[in-house]
Amino acid sequence: MANSSGLNRTGLLSRVTVAAITAALVGTTTAAVAAETPQPTVSGIAQSSNATAFAATAAATPTNFLFGVNSAGTVWGYEPVGGGTIQRLADESGTNWNYHKHFNQADMDGDGGSDGWYAIRNGRLNYASNGAPRDLGGGWNIYNKIVSASNTGGGVADDVLARDGYGVLWHYLGYGNGALTQRYKVGGGWNAYNQIAGKGDLNRDGKADIVARDGSGVLWLYKGTGNYKAPFSSRSRIGGGWNLYNKLVSSGDLNFDGIADLVARDGAGALWLYKGTGNASAPYHGRVKIGTNGWNGFREIF
Repeated sequence: MANSSGLNRTGLLSRVTVAAITAALVGTTTAAVAAETPQPTVSGIAQSSNATAFAATAAATPTNFLFGVNSAGTVWGYEPVGGGTIQRLADESGTNWNYHKHFNQADMDGDGGSDGWYAIRNGRLNYASNGAPRDLGGGWNIYNKIVSASNTGGGVADDVLARDGYGVLWHYLGYGNGALTQRYKVGGGWNAYNQIAGKGDLNRDGKADIVARDGSGVLWLYKGTGNYKAPFSSRSRIGGGWNLYNKLVSSGDLNFDGIADLVARDGAGALWLYKGTGNASAPYHGRVKIGTNGWNGFREIF
C-alpha cells in the first residue's frame, strides 16, 4: 500500500485526545467556574518551527487524510488507500470540537503532509498540533470563508485565504509554527462564490491552485502564481452543473498521483471524488462515488 501522509501518517497520532479540566471551586470566582469546560488537545505531532513565510520553494500537493466533524464535535479521519478509495479509521481522531468551525489542515514544514489544523472558535484563530490548541488571536469573525489551499505564497508552510463580509479575499502567509503574517489584499468580488476549495497543484506547474463555484453552479479555476501579493491569475471556466453539491473540499492528493483532487458531497449525503488530470483546461476526470449516504452527518469536511 502506498504511504499516506497527514495527521496520522507516522502512526504517532491516532486520535486527538481531550483533557477534561476539572477545577475544585475555591471561593466563588468566575475563573474557577470556567475551568469546568473540557478543552480539545492534540498529541504526537512534532511541530516544525524553522520555516519562513517568504522562502521560495515549489508547492507540493499533499497526501492527507480526509476529516469530517459531526454535530457532536467528534472528528473522524479517512485514510487514502489507493486509487482514490478512502477508509475510515477505527478510532475517532478528535472529540470536543463542538464550538469550532472553518477547519483547515496545514503542512508546516513542506514535507507533503499536514502537521495539524486551523479552526476558529468565538472569532479566534486556533492552531492544533501538540498539546492544547494555540490561540493565535481574535478578529476572525469578520470572515465567512477560510481556506488553506497549501502553499499559495511561495514560502515553505501552508498559507491561509480568508474572505470578509464585503467579498474581499485576504492572504495570510504561514511561518511554519502555526503563526501567520499580516494579511495581504487579494481583491474584491469573491462574494460571487458560495464554495472555494483547493489543496495543492492542479496543472503541474508547482504552484497551488483553487477552484470556486458561483451562484449559477459554474466552477472556476484560479491558477496559482507563487506571488504572495497576487497569488492567482485570472479565472478560467471549468464547467456548469456544480450546484448539485452542497460541499466542495480538497484535502490534497487522494490517489497518489501527485495532483490535487476534489471531493464533492451531494444533497443525499453521498461523497464523490473528482481526480485531478494535471490539465488546466480540463482539470478533473469524471466523478467516482467514494462514499454512500451518511456524509451529510458531518457539519464540516476538511
